[in-house]
Amino acid sequence: MSESLDQTNDQAMCEDMAFVYILECADNTYYTGWTTDVDRRVTVHNAGKGARYTRSRRPVKLVHVESFGCRQEAMRREWHIKQLSRKQKEELIRHPAADEAAGE
Repeated sequence: MSESLDQTNDQAMCEDMAFVYILECADNTYYTGWTTDVDRRVTVHNAGKGARYTRSRRPVKLVHVESFGCRQEAMRREWHIKQLSRKQKEELIRHPAADEAAGE
């Protein structure tokens, strides 16, 4: 029975498209997050109602987006990007296809 519940939870997590995004903040730092609606989320960040990190670093600018068929995949990718150094994030922003080709 628990196996079918796990499958149901996995299906629920994978019903909608999800996106990972990187914002460049006013202080030139980067913020990475995930969402199901990128435009709405950037608006929320710029309104000061997004993540605590971005509230004092407005305005923010969208500099990178990746799309996924599943929230879980987007959340995994968000974690991966957050582990990158600033230099690696800058490279990803400049050359997004290179990161994908490397299997990251």
